[in-house]
Amino acid sequence: MRERKAHQAAADHGNIAVIANFFVWAVQPGDSVEIERFILPRGPGFAQAPSLAARHTLLRSGAARVYAVFATAGAVGVINVPAFDPSTFLKKNGAGVALSAAVAVAAYATEPLLKRATGGLGLPAMVIALFIGIALNRLASDPRFQPGITWCVKSLLRIAIGLLGLRIAFGDILGLGLGTLVTVVASMAITITVSIWLARLMGQEAGYGALAGAANAVCGASATLATTTVVPNYPRKDADTAFTVVMANAVSTIVMLLYPPLCIWLGLSSRETGLMLGATIHDMAQVVGAGYAVSDAAGNTAVVVKLFRVFLLLPVVLAIGWWFLRRGESAGEAKVPVPVFALVFLALVAVNSVAMATPALTPAYLPIKAFLGALSSWGLLIAIAALGLGTSLTAIFSVGWRHFAVFAAATLTILATATAGIMVLAL
Repeated sequence: MRERKAHQAAADHGNIAVIANFFVWAVQPGDSVEIERFILPRGPGFAQAPSLAARHTLLRSGAARVYAVFATAGAVGVINVPAFDPSTFLKKNGAGVALSAAVAVAAYATEPLLKRATGGLGLPAMVIALFIGIALNRLASDPRFQPGITWCVKSLLRIAIGLLGLRIAFGDILGLGLGTLVTVVASMAITITVSIWLARLMGQEAGYGALAGAANAVCGASATLATTTVVPNYPRKDADTAFTVVMANAVSTIVMLLYPPLCIWLGLSSRETGLMLGATIHDMAQVVGAGYAVSDAAGNTAVVVKLFRVFLLLPVVLAIGWWFLRRGESAGEAKVPVPVFALVFLALVAVNSVAMATPALTPAYLPIKAFLGALSSWGLLIAIAALGLGTSLTAIFSVGWRHFAVFAAATLTILATATAGIMVLAL
């Protein structure tokens, strides 16, 4: 009996190692990460967690419950990483993380004030954080802040993107129908292809074309930030990323007002209007605003279509990284990283699908989902604040008309292809 309990305890500790190692990897951006094998829960060969104390900390924090839900969705990856030393991390990154978090909090507090001052218009907190960060670029250039800012843009961003999977369920996506899914995927692929092709044609970096294409095709700022992880480094990369985030928000707000009247002019039904809005507008907030301004049915359809585009964030990012790698870029510049954040994203989609469809799990799952959803939102906000802190106004203002042309072309491409596909399906 004692041996059986000891074996069970070892297996439980191995389970926690999966979660522990993911978070440890996230705070060690310079270390290599290896997916050693895929295993079933409590199978042989579990990775060893960083330390017994780390396992107990995770148990107390509730991470074990998160893994228990993971186990219902199937096999998960085992990740081998070095141990994490909190004191070393704080000493190296604390100042930059604190500054980025302060900017994020300021942006969060400013958003409702700005909305009241402008009669309900305002700006999203992510864009406010970007602007505040850019304004503080001179302060952030102090070497004390640089490691923490880099960690936020690189590692914290990946954690936040991985947690986005909790917003999506497979059932909602399958309910759209095969024709709609094919139309959305085709319009996204064409948009990214055209954006990269046009950027190269106009003398811009292919990396900027990928950023603009992903922002239009997938989900605005979040897709832009995710795509930066696989785009090769080039001198204007940070400035182009910031510019793309600003453009995605600005254009998304404009089309939120323009597209509903366009749908009426085209004679689209309420469902077709929802399909068009969900397949073409950049950010979720604007999709919700445009869809429910037409009708509840249009809004519901638009949200599901938009969630399907967000679900495709994983394959889009990997495909872009693979394309750059195939172009013959050096491994240090265009390397598709081991997609731990992408695997977590996909696993959490499965977790959300299973948990929400299982009444016995739902009561315990919903608080965890809400907590991790809040972590994701704050992670994205802090990451974009850090991006702003690392971007100078001079770099932003140095963009020419070609940057605007590439982004506008990507917006028009997804509008034309998605709308054409929806109208064909209606015949």
